Amino acid sequence: MQNKAGLNREGDVNFTPLRSNFFNTLSEKTKVLLKRDENFFIKQSMSTPCMNVITKAEGCYIEDISGKKYLDFHGNSVHQVGYKNPYVIKAVKNQLDELSFIPRRYTSEIVVKAAKALVDKTISKDYKVLFTPSGGAAVGIALKIARKVTGKYKVISLWESFHGAGLDSISVGGEYTFKKDMGPLMPGCIRSIAYNAYRNLIHSSDKQAVANFCLDYMEYIIKNEGEIGAILLEPVRATDTHIPPQMYFERLRQICDDNEILLIFDEIPTALGRSGEFYVHKNFNVEPDILVLGKGLGGSVIPQACILTKSKYDLAQDISLGHYTHEKPALGSAAILATIEYMDDFNLLENCRRQSTFALKCSKKLYEKYECIGDIRIIGLLITFEMVKDRTTKEKDEEICEKMLYYCLKNGLSFKLSNGNCITWHPPLIVNEEQLSFAFNLLEEAILNCQ
Repeated sequence: MQNKAGLNREGDVNFTPLRSNFFNTLSEKTKVLLKRDENFFIKQSMSTPCMNVITKAEGCYIEDISGKKYLDFHGNSVHQVGYKNPYVIKAVKNQLDELSFIPRRYTSEIVVKAAKALVDKTISKDYKVLFTPSGGAAVGIALKIARKVTGKYKVISLWESFHGAGLDSISVGGEYTFKKDMGPLMPGCIRSIAYNAYRNLIHSSDKQAVANFCLDYMEYIIKNEGEIGAILLEPVRATDTHIPPQMYFERLRQICDDNEILLIFDEIPTALGRSGEFYVHKNFNVEPDILVLGKGLGGSVIPQACILTKSKYDLAQDISLGHYTHEKPALGSAAILATIEYMDDFNLLENCRRQSTFALKCSKKLYEKYECIGDIRIIGLLITFEMVKDRTTKEKDEEICEKMLYYCLKNGLSFKLSNGNCITWHPPLIVNEEQLSFAFNLLEEAILNCQ
């Protein structure tokens, strides 16, 4: 979102007076390091200049250079098993001693085990894997496979979506912030309407009516555009937690099958348990043709991503789909296996569902008390509060969101702002009821102090 001065008001970079006030509360040592960072790193929206200096990240918390701890419900969506997870750290250290790198055209048992572990978590267990160094790179490979398999280069994606920051991934993305001043992008990228039961063009809160409207429009595009090879979407939008009903996915799957279109799900920030299921699509019992994973895949220790594609689409052996230096990642595979093992051994999916029930109960109480909360959307531990000036008009209240962010940071809670007026929480799956209670109590304090 843009403020009146045309500056980006969303995310971590914020040039408003509240940001300046927050900066002034930091220690002199912190300010010096932030200035040094700004001198050496390229500035970019929503990322740099930085807002604080941290020295520790462990469990659900980060700690700044002054020793202040923050319960971190942001975490760039990588900390499903918590920061500095002992399983992951131990596995990566052991792998460093045993085999740290696998040259191209060679393999090792560790990478085969990691691939199998990911396939075993699917519904059908009928997928093949390719590892990539980043989620954006994985999206690019998914698009290449779709072109190779179907012979069609056009892809439908959704407005407001995010699939990475590379030129190919911003071409299919739906956020202007990433495309501004970038000139001609990849051809064949067509945008359709994203599911949103709170704000939509038909002014309806009926989830099925909204879902059918979105899919009717998608079918209209397919009919009139032609040569569509793939449909790419986040099954649950990560930044502000929009959750289509099951019939949306059932009909979408049928549309793809009827038109020989590959269905690609981007679950980079939402998979690995955050929705209450290991993969988001398992909530809806509908499988994609290609699945894209990343972020938490490396246990917040190793940057790691991958794609899973249905076995029947393993048809590109005559081209190099990725050809990445770390195509068979020894360290990444160790991190993947340790992450999955930890999730299974400590029943993190069960904990996610239990804490989700508690979070929903707390959220409903806040919604009943405060008219400034226009909507609450929760699936698993993907949580969004949409703040409004008026529930009837649904006018966005960006000002209260910004105030609440800095109030909560001041008092030890970090989270993300999305679309200007959405407070989004992505707690780690290890979060407990006491930590969630702290967050909800602080959120209520913020509402009372920021209205």
